[in-house]
Amino acid sequence: MKSENIYNGTGSGADTSCNSTGVADNIYAAFGISSGVAALVKEAEEKVRHRFAGIDEICEYNTMKVVRAMQECNVSEACMLETTGYGYNDVGRDRLEEVYARIFGTEDALVRSQIVCGTHALATALFGNTRPGDEILSPVGMPYDTLQQVLGVTEGRGSLKEYGVSFRYVDLLPDGGFDYEGIRAAINDRTRLVEIQRSRGYAERRSFSVAEIGELISFIRSIRPDLIFMVDNCYGEYTELTEPSQAGADMVVGSLIKNPGGGIAPVGGYIAGTHECVENAAMWLTAPGLGKELGPSLGNNRLLYQGTFLAPTVTAAAEKAAVLASAVFERLGFTANPGAEEVRHDIIESIRLGSPELVISFCRGIQKAAAVDAFAAPEPAPMPGYESDIIMAAGCFISGSSIELSADGPLREPYQVFFQGGLTYPHGKLGIMKAVQQMLDDGLIRL
Repeated sequence: MKSENIYNGTGSGADTSCNSTGVADNIYAAFGISSGVAALVKEAEEKVRHRFAGIDEICEYNTMKVVRAMQECNVSEACMLETTGYGYNDVGRDRLEEVYARIFGTEDALVRSQIVCGTHALATALFGNTRPGDEILSPVGMPYDTLQQVLGVTEGRGSLKEYGVSFRYVDLLPDGGFDYEGIRAAINDRTRLVEIQRSRGYAERRSFSVAEIGELISFIRSIRPDLIFMVDNCYGEYTELTEPSQAGADMVVGSLIKNPGGGIAPVGGYIAGTHECVENAAMWLTAPGLGKELGPSLGNNRLLYQGTFLAPTVTAAAEKAAVLASAVFERLGFTANPGAEEVRHDIIESIRLGSPELVISFCRGIQKAAAVDAFAAPEPAPMPGYESDIIMAAGCFISGSSIELSADGPLREPYQVFFQGGLTYPHGKLGIMKAVQQMLDDGLIRL
């Protein structure tokens, strides 16, 4: 029996060339996407296609940077081999850390499978580089929900607050700029480390460019040159030609199941920075006296190297999808941040939908575009580290990988959804179509 040809439904002898626009329409129809939704997205895509050239230029530069770092570090087949147990003399692990140091322009790096997420990487860097009596300052407002428990802003066992490390933050100005006078006033004798979150998290603010972060660091350093500057680099890697570590940061920290893992790394995180900061973090990750010497690769080295190699390309695909999402939802009358024509500094697209029903519908549409678990229907629920119920759509090959097509949002005012990822641009585009279609099917929007 012949199987149906999803392109035109005429069987195996049909013409499947892509010269006709009808071919695309038929494959969209197979996904339940109406011609109206397809036309809306196509029109938006044409309006922002000029944006893709700039993203591709940055991708090419960063790809060359990664390849050059691997060449300079003499990455070889032996680097892909597995170690177990203590992981002494893991050449592949050690050389990967050299590669990261070159990519990020730092003295040293800690890149480990034993770091389970971005929050773990940040906590490791913070605990390792502060001591009782110190104070951490965020000059960019309150950090992301999961870091608040690490800091002790919200109650949680084992926080920095329990270890005698205090926290202070300075809100951004109403226009989103830095409150330089407020920052100056907040610095005191206890201030030890400045934590700068590059991406927006769940806040209603824009993400910061490397240049803006550099200006902020220079200002604070002019007041207190002895402070440690740590940048939460999650979602920002490879979106620009340089990284915050090349603009004055002592540490940049992130997750390998976001941008830098290229959708291939199965787990992990990184801390790149000065020798002292990285060693301090390593002593917290393992144990005093052990530091970077221990930590088996457990067969993950090849995946981490390959993910590093692919990271600029995958990040560029996610950026293009975010630009398209912004254009589509602006055309539907929603507020998208960044706007479709704005320069991007991370892969996150925030869309203010205005109601919990729209947030849920959007996420269910994204889930239906997944290659994995497309049949699942996301529901809002409490999650560890978050203040509000969260809905998350993520049909991923790597559990929790937000460089893959995903969307999430807290069920609280102003009811924003945060769209990110897409290992390929076509998959990101499909996710956007399915999100719009789901909202349309649910009777929540009109075209």
